[in-house]
Amino acid sequence: MTTRALHRAAGLVMLLPLIGWAVTGAFFFLKPGYSGAYELLQIKTYPLEATMALRTDPSWLEVRVEKSILGEHLLARTSKGWLNLDPHTCEPKPEPSADEIRMLVTDAFSANPARYGRVASVEGNNITTDTGVRVALDWNRLTLAQRGKDTNRIDTIYKIHYLQWTGLEGVDKVLGALGILLTLALSVLGARLLLK
Repeated sequence: MTTRALHRAAGLVMLLPLIGWAVTGAFFFLKPGYSGAYELLQIKTYPLEATMALRTDPSWLEVRVEKSILGEHLLARTSKGWLNLDPHTCEPKPEPSADEIRMLVTDAFSANPARYGRVASVEGNNITTDTGVRVALDWNRLTLAQRGKDTNRIDTIYKIHYLQWTGLEGVDKVLGALGILLTLALSVLGARLLLK
């Protein structure tokens, strides 16, 4: 098979991935919709009381005191993870009820009501809004993580760009390696054609 025929065959095989890379690469360059999709949703905090005596534990690696709409929280990081404690007793704060979670996230949503809308449902520490955004509460860290339809769309574009087409890790790795090898082959064959 001649260099020209090999170049043509590799080009035909790589046509779809190259178009995919060009389109998704342009998307990643322009980043439309990224700000909302990966927005850092934070618990709204309030000023602490002027004086508060804290008892500490030598096993704590890091300590933070915050005040949310649900009250004061002593957040302590240990070698086993984070703890959400009552700052006055150092006892673990009980998991919030569905109503308390609703109050906590509604307060956080006030930073961007157009994106989050209103709470539609609360199941455990997972919240769904009427705008389709899903929010997860990590009570021990007192943090929120949000994911909307736009986040899913960008993740799909990422998978297309990196040849993660099947959802099977082994197959997708082979596709990725094959894409890289064929791109290199196209470059080498194209250079040979140019130099002839």
